[in-house]
Amino acid sequence: MTYRAGLLTGILVTAAVAGVIALGWSALGLARKKEEPAKPKPPATVLKEEEILTITLTDDAEKRLDIQIGKIDKKPMPRTRTFGGEVTAPPGHSILVAAPLNGTLKVPNNLIPRAGARVKKGDPVFQLLPLLSQDAKATLAASRADAEGQVNTARVQVEAAKKNLDRANQLFRTEGGSQQRVDDAQAAYDAAVKAFDAAQARLAVLNQAIGDADKGTAAALTIEAPTDGLLRTVSALAEQYVPSGAALFEVVNLDPVWVRVPVFVGEATELTTDAAQVGPLTTRPGIQTQTARAVSAPPSANPLAGTVDLYFTLPNPGEKFRPGERVGVTVQLKDPAESLTVPWSAVIQDIHGGTWVYEKTGDHKYVRRRVQVRHVADGTAVLKTGPPKGTAVVTVGAQELFGTEVGFSK
Repeated sequence: MTYRAGLLTGILVTAAVAGVIALGWSALGLARKKEEPAKPKPPATVLKEEEILTITLTDDAEKRLDIQIGKIDKKPMPRTRTFGGEVTAPPGHSILVAAPLNGTLKVPNNLIPRAGARVKKGDPVFQLLPLLSQDAKATLAASRADAEGQVNTARVQVEAAKKNLDRANQLFRTEGGSQQRVDDAQAAYDAAVKAFDAAQARLAVLNQAIGDADKGTAAALTIEAPTDGLLRTVSALAEQYVPSGAALFEVVNLDPVWVRVPVFVGEATELTTDAAQVGPLTTRPGIQTQTARAVSAPPSANPLAGTVDLYFTLPNPGEKFRPGERVGVTVQLKDPAESLTVPWSAVIQDIHGGTWVYEKTGDHKYVRRRVQVRHVADGTAVLKTGPPKGTAVVTVGAQELFGTEVGFSK
């Protein structure tokens, strides 16, 4: 055998042995696989939907968190909204006083009237010395003479009526007359007395206006304040000549005052305008407010600003509020009669801004319920939607429960 033939024979034998070994190994592996039993798959974990937001605490954990329970209530919780208002003088509370005659002004008691001064009804503000022309003197003198004649006539009628009344009473006492005659005499006497008083009053007015008309002078007329209030304007000065009808001063009565409140047209239908609370424009805790009542006023609006005006009347003793002053006006909104409420401490917020409360469903068991908060007033949250009235919820410790649920507890 040559070297080449021997080499080929060795290679073929080696390949045959390797093939036999490989076939044996494969057969042995298949046999082992058939002998090993299949491992069972673990059962799938089923998570119930109602358990997603449920948290169960141990007795020690509940004591450590100091959980306190309250109930959802349903009660009236009216909302309010504050607007800016302006104090104004009510229509008809401002009186303009004019000169009744031509004349020269004087000041009583050397007290010069000033705008802004407070006056009472009947206080003298000016004195007017009338300047009478010859025709005016003649007319006034004739009027006074006529008034004196009326006074004398009325005096005679009173005396005659008194005699008739005395005669009727005497006849009635002696049973010679009737009660009807006495009553008629009494009525005639009363009418005569009233006519006499009116004639005397007219004569007194003419005497005050005319003075000593024969000498060309007239008595001073006192111009008094017609009502209580403030002198808004003073249009004349002492020693000034004024014609008849010239404006002298204006008195405004500021008790009560009106408050004008511009309101956006879209909000006007949401307000209860029967009453309002009026106070300083920048309200602070502890600031006292006054109640103002709605008043009927001529309708007014501002088309550029899109507002309509509401008017309220406000008592103003001591004239605390002045016209043009800005004030804060708090008006109640038209809310439902009753709303679901819960203490604000019971409400928690998640990272997305959602609001929740924890309902106690059993011993140491709490479920997170979604709620919608309409507004918060004085530590009470008013709910738009939420669990029904009487539901037990966590009022103290809700934040700690939420931290325990999401894994950020202490």
